[in-house]
Order: sequence, then structure tokens, then C-alpha cells
Amino acid sequence: MFEHLNIRVNDRNINYKNASVSPKERQVLRELASRVAELAARPEQEEKKKLWRLHNALQPTRPPIFCDPENGWNEIITEDQMQCENEVARLWEITLRKEIFWGESMGDDRVIEPYFNVPHVYTESGWGMRETRMGGEMSVYRLDGGSYRWEAPLKDYKDLDKIHFPEITIDFETTEKVFQLAQETFGDILKVRLRTIWWWSVGLTDDLVYLRGMENILYDVYDHPEELHKLMTILRDGTMAKLDYLEKNGLLSLNNDGTFVGSGGYGWSDELPQKDFDGKVRLVDMWGMGESQVTVGLSPQMFEEFVFQYQLPILERFGLNCYGCCEPLDVRWKVVKNVPRLRRVSVSPWANLQAMAEYLQDKYIYSLKPSPAVLATPTIDEDYIRKTLREALQIARNCRVEIIMKDNHTLGNNPENVIRWCRIAREEAEAI
Repeated sequence: MFEHLNIRVNDRNINYKNASVSPKERQVLRELASRVAELAARPEQEEKKKLWRLHNALQPTRPPIFCDPENGWNEIITEDQMQCENEVARLWEITLRKEIFWGESMGDDRVIEPYFNVPHVYTESGWGMRETRMGGEMSVYRLDGGSYRWEAPLKDYKDLDKIHFPEITIDFETTEKVFQLAQETFGDILKVRLRTIWWWSVGLTDDLVYLRGMENILYDVYDHPEELHKLMTILRDGTMAKLDYLEKNGLLSLNNDGTFVGSGGYGWSDELPQKDFDGKVRLVDMWGMGESQVTVGLSPQMFEEFVFQYQLPILERFGLNCYGCCEPLDVRWKVVKNVPRLRRVSVSPWANLQAMAEYLQDKYIYSLKPSPAVLATPTIDEDYIRKTLREALQIARNCRVEIIMKDNHTLGNNPENVIRWCRIAREEAEAI
């Protein structure tokens, strides 16, 4: 629950040390938490859990549906609705309001749970070099940043020795303070849990492009292949060291529940954790996620040489794996299918739907990602949405399909768009 709001101190600038809840804020948060608890107690939540479990086990079900408005939340939960003033209290308020919208209005298959997750307060040192970003400012409690560009710091490979493994420093005192504040505020209504989502993807290439730059990488495969391999080795080993640290220090949490996994879908599964699980979470007890959407300019052969071989030993550590995001995987399938225990595969708006249906069949989850552009206008074209969904579902009729609407930047300032989209998606999913 609340997996999209794992805020790191060093890149969202939330001052957790000043976390407080006034009597007025406490009343607001308790009322919202009570509504979440009511929604979580509805019998439909158990039905949704069962749907996801069967689906993730590759059993035949109607396609589960999930919709995340992402930046469109700013048009659903507007400033005039917000009542809390302390930045941590505001973060909690918008989090609870999202849950209520999902539970009352959205109409998808997201499970509302009676939990409130508080993440660790921590900083991460980075790789020793950091990009300089221009634009894309974000507020401390909402994802309303726009587009940005960046200046990559690794301008010459002679500076490769300046790169070091990231180190995580956890502020346990502040973490405990924030946890207790949440517990005191609404812990008698929702179960407060200390759970941190430490990564979204372990695909390495986001870090790569921030360090070296996207255009430079396309040249590097020809002009500096040995140096690029050295850089990828550092990124792989540094990521492995980070995972080792989290695993050895008991900082991981299971994600075989209502945790968002991969680039779409939820982790409900009876296959995780492993049968020898003793309470301490290991990577092998979890879903993993890899992707490399930023390297779509590389051929499948270059992707395998410069990217995939470095991702593979990381993904081998997880119990089940997801792969892909916006990149069209039909051209890379012969490589990607070698991910161990691969279960969920992204079928983006740029993928060949027919080819992916032939590749995935009923052996993998066909994570269908309709284009979010259909929601970006004040009045949506419902006939077009219905037609394209129906065609896609017909193509994938023999697959284990889920329908994931994400990557929204605007809803055309009309929250009704996501509600209508979910209703259409459900009607089409139930009709196949």
C-alpha cells in the first residue's frame, strides 16, 4: 500500500525531522483513515486479492484492471481539498485521499488494505557523480513536476575512477519518530507498518544515462565499448552490493501482497515467499523488476552485450521477475525470455501486440499498457477507447492478460476520464 510514495530525503526534500500533526490535522487524518478502513473491510477486497493471486499464478481469469493517474492526481485531488499544513501530514493526507478515490470511484481492481506504510528516512550517496537537472521541479508532497533535461557528469571515461558504490544511511531516530507519530495519529484505525520500497527497477540503465547521457551511450558502443563495459560492471556490482546490504540488515519487505510490482500489476502470490522462509526477507522471497526503456536505440544484439548480461545476475536473485516498461519487447524477446523465473512481461503501446501474444501465450503475464494519451483530453473518445481495447484483448485472447493504465501526465483536467476508462475496460474484459 502507498508504494508510489517512497520519498527519499535527498531528492524530495521532505523535512521529516519537523514532522508534526496538529489537533486539526489529526482530526482530518483520522477521518480519512476511518474511511480507508471502511473500504478495506468490504468483501470485494478479498475477491480482488483472489483475482490477482490466480492471475499471477497464470490461471485463467478475466483480465485484472489497474489505473494509476500518476501526475493526473493533481487534477483529482486539488489544492483546495487539502487541509493539512505540515508537509508530512500533507503527504499522509494526499496518500489517504488517493486510497479513498481508488476505493470509492476508480472502479479498477486495486485492493484497498487496512494498512499504512511508513518508509525509512534515509539518504543515499549516489555513484559519486550526479547529473545537473534543468526544469522538472517537484513539490515535496505531490508528483507535479514537468519535463526536464540534464547535464551528465561523466564527460570523459578518464574520470571513471571517481565513481563509487552508493551507500545508504538510515536515520533510525527520525524514522522511529515518524513511525510513532503515524501510530499515535491513526494507528488504532489502520495498522502502521515500517515498509520501504528501496527500488522500482534494478535495470541499471537509468543510472547509466544520468551518469553518461543518452546520446553519449549510443556513440560509446562504437567508440568506447571497453569503457562502457567497465561502467556497466560498476553499476552491476554496486547494485548487487546495495541489495546485499538491504538483505543482510533485514531491511527488505515481502511484495507478494498489495505491493505494486514491475511496471504494472500487483504482487499477490502464493508462490512467494519460498517454502523455507523464516521471517527474514530475502531477495529470493520477492518479485524483481528489470527494464531498459532508455536504450531503445540499441539493437537487440547490443542490448544483450551492453545491458542484459549485466542485469541477468541481479535478476537471478529474485523468486519471480517482471521485465519491461515502455520499450517494445517484441524486438528483444529472444534475449529477455532468458530472465530466470520470468512471470510478468510489459506490452507497451509501442510493442507489436500480435507478436507479443505469440511469444507469451499462457506462459507469462501479458501486461497490456494502453496509451495514456486517450485520457489527456477534457472529453475522451469512448468509442475509440472501447474499440482499441477490444482489438487488443481479441489479439491476446489466449494469453494471461492484465490491463494497466499508467504514465498519465494529465487527465484533461477531468477526473471523470479515469472513472469512465475503468468502466469501459471492465466491460471489455468481462466480454472476452
